[in-house]
Amino acid sequence: MLGRLAATAILCAGGQAGRPDGRAPRPRQAVQAPQPRAQVPAHPLGRLIRDICWKTVPDAALTEIFAISLSRADQVRRRRQRQRGWKLCSLHAPEVECIGKGKARGPFEFGCKVFVATPVTQPKGGQFVLHAKALHGDPYDGHTLGPILAEMAKLTGVAARRAHVDKGYRGHSHPHKFRVWISGQVRRVTRPTRHEMKCRTAIEPMIGHVKEVHHMERSHLKGRDGDRIDAIMDAADRSFSFLLRSFEATWRPLITARLRAPPNLLPT
Repeated sequence: MLGRLAATAILCAGGQAGRPDGRAPRPRQAVQAPQPRAQVPAHPLGRLIRDICWKTVPDAALTEIFAISLSRADQVRRRRQRQRGWKLCSLHAPEVECIGKGKARGPFEFGCKVFVATPVTQPKGGQFVLHAKALHGDPYDGHTLGPILAEMAKLTGVAARRAHVDKGYRGHSHPHKFRVWISGQVRRVTRPTRHEMKCRTAIEPMIGHVKEVHHMERSHLKGRDGDRIDAIMDAADRSFSFLLRSFEATWRPLITARLRAPPNLLPT
C-alpha cells in the first residue's frame, strides 16, 4: 500500500496522472459561456446627416447652404481612434489643431502654435516681445527656427548673436548652428552664455502672462488669418503696456511736482 501511494505521488508530480482517487483533474479556469453580442445602434450623427440630405435634395439653394456643414459633420462621423493626419477638432473653427504637449496635467491643447521671441538680456523697460507669429499645421519646432529668426532680423534690423531655446528645438534647421543654444547644453558653454541660459527660463512666466492678461489664450478672430493677427496684436499689447508704464514713471513725478507747487512759484 505504501508503494502504491508513493508511485501515485511521483506520477502526479510528473503530470501523467490526475488525482490519487482516480478522478479527472479540476480545470484551472472555469469555462465561460459565450456572451451575446449587443447590436451596435446607428450613429445619431449619421442619421441626422441623411435626414438633412433627403430634405434638401429638391432645393438646390438649400443644398448649397448646407454643403459645408454636412461635409464637416461627415468628417467627424468617419473619424477613428488613433487616426493619422489631419483631424477636424471643431465645427465652427476647422483651423483648430490638436497639439500634444507631453505633460500629465494637460497632454493636449487645441489651437495653433505661436512663436514668441524676447531679448535674453534684461532691458530697463521690461521684457517686451520682439517677434510673434502663429504657426499652423503643427510644424516641428526645430524646422521653424531658421525662417523665424530671419524674419525677426528683417523686422528689427539686427541679427541675433545667440538664440536660447528649449529642448523641443533639437535638430533645428538654423544655418548657423553655433549660434543656437539648447537648454541643458554643456559643451562650449562660457560664463556669459551660462548666465543667458539661466535667464531663458524667464520667458515661461512671460508666455503665461501674455496668454492670461493679454488674451492670447483664445482668439476671437476668424480663420488662420485671424490667428496670425491676434498673435501680433497680443504681443504689441504687451510691448505697449511697458511703454506706457515707462511714460508714467517719467511724467508722474513732473506732473505731481507741478500740482503741489505753491501758487507764487507757478509761472505766469
